Amino acid sequence: MPPRRHRIVIVGGGFGGLSAAKALAKADVEVVLIDRRNHHLFQPLLYQVATAALSPSEVAWPIRHLLRYQDNVRVLMGTVSGVDTIARQVLLEDGGQEPYDSLVLATGAQHAYFGHDEWEKFAPGLKTVEDATAIRRKLLLALEAAEREGDEVRRKALLTFAIIGGGPTGVEMAGAIIELGRASIRGQFNTLAPEDLRVVLIEGGNRVLPNFDEELSDYTLKALRRMGVEVELGKMVSQIDAESVVFGDRRLETHTVIWAAGVAASPVAKWLGIEGDKAGRVKVNADLSVPGLDDVYVIGDAASLKQVDGKPVPGVAPAAKQAGRHVARVIEQKIAGLPTQAFSYKHAGDLATIGKSSAVIDFGFTKVRGWLAWWLWGIAHIYFLVETRTRIFITLSWLWIYLTGQRSARLITHGDAPSRTPLDEVDEN
Repeated sequence: MPPRRHRIVIVGGGFGGLSAAKALAKADVEVVLIDRRNHHLFQPLLYQVATAALSPSEVAWPIRHLLRYQDNVRVLMGTVSGVDTIARQVLLEDGGQEPYDSLVLATGAQHAYFGHDEWEKFAPGLKTVEDATAIRRKLLLALEAAEREGDEVRRKALLTFAIIGGGPTGVEMAGAIIELGRASIRGQFNTLAPEDLRVVLIEGGNRVLPNFDEELSDYTLKALRRMGVEVELGKMVSQIDAESVVFGDRRLETHTVIWAAGVAASPVAKWLGIEGDKAGRVKVNADLSVPGLDDVYVIGDAASLKQVDGKPVPGVAPAAKQAGRHVARVIEQKIAGLPTQAFSYKHAGDLATIGKSSAVIDFGFTKVRGWLAWWLWGIAHIYFLVETRTRIFITLSWLWIYLTGQRSARLITHGDAPSRTPLDEVDEN
């Protein structure tokens, strides 16, 4: 009987978890990848699903399909409820248990409402396919409801869209929503005009894209305002309900609020019985292992680690992918009795798109903005997509939007449009 192979359990099928699993393809180990969903999501393009530029199948793929040629991996769909580090078992909500020799936790992040979790039902965030399709439905239903609304005050509220947070997600959503709305309205609604649409981006800091170079932040602010986005800086949100959002000393009447202001780590620290940082992330050693726990590693948005220069490793897809590959090497080194190496993050640059023909890129050594940056942004995202077929479809979709302004995925899903407004739907929740 052959000896039992080293068993590596990976929790999370995102960028970090999938990269770790793929990096172990040739190792003489048994890999078990657990995720509560059956698909891997290309999250950087999720906002395009929410704004009807792409369909869900163009940014998400079954994990089993992506790992179909890897003989040493087993994919399980299940929700993790905890970890028994003494018995070395991953605990599942349905009572199942998965033993491990090495454990990799790559569970990503979740929305953070800064102590106001009651805002979530009024201001959904954007982390999953379900989030994106729900937001898309809400956006499109608001236009449909406004077409029928006779009361001018209520009609204006339906056509006002507020985005909380001026980071890349907020900027990209603001630009995409105003393009979606105006393209949808022009020539297709009888009582609406493109200028009726109002998009308000609210940022508590003094500039949008605060992690970018100040020059690029200023360019982005001007580009958004040229598009017609109202940008409110230096104003903190104090209240959100079904009919409005309050920021600074202003109350904005709106039925559609989107949250892009903050994230918190998944409950990994709680599972491990240790204290996380302020955002709930696990402070890891230089090799991504968890202090005090044997053969347990945390990567991606759930991990807190500083680079050599003292800056934290950012919670972006390239960092998670690099960490996934690194932790696979660390586990192999440990199995072989070799010393492990510290993780070194290589930053490739910061990217954000503003509209269908404008973007900003900060490579560190050089900065690009405008039309050229938009093309570079598109090429970079297409390059990192998983499948060739998807690359072709997305390229064609973007080309169509660029040439016509029309978005092909403007479908209201999860049932037909109701005879009531989005406000009535919120009141029922």
